[in-house]
Amino acid sequence: MNTRSDRLLPNGKPRYIRCYDDGGASIDRYTVCFTGHYRQNTGGEFWNLGMNAYPFHPQGFGQHCNSEKRIDYPSYVHLGKKIKFDDLPEDCKKLVLQDYVYLWDIKDHPLYHED
Repeated sequence: MNTRSDRLLPNGKPRYIRCYDDGGASIDRYTVCFTGHYRQNTGGEFWNLGMNAYPFHPQGFGQHCNSEKRIDYPSYVHLGKKIKFDDLPEDCKKLVLQDYVYLWDIKDHPLYHED
């Protein structure tokens, strides 16, 4: 079956993101930029996440960022090296997925929430 969820989350992984790792040079070591045609849902803004390995921990870091321009184009060198979604720490993957299913309105995903 080729559902909308299957197309947006092939093998359970978000299709429309780019991930970066600055190797620990900053508190927001990992940056994820949401891509694709979703901006009609965000007032035209691009969504991004900056986080360390523990974005849900009280002393961890997980920050949302909205911008009028892509923060990783034409260059992404300031964000670190490109990595795969699978290379993110588990808590980072969970945060990315929570935002992704909300952004793309994937209501049948267990992490979907409407707030």
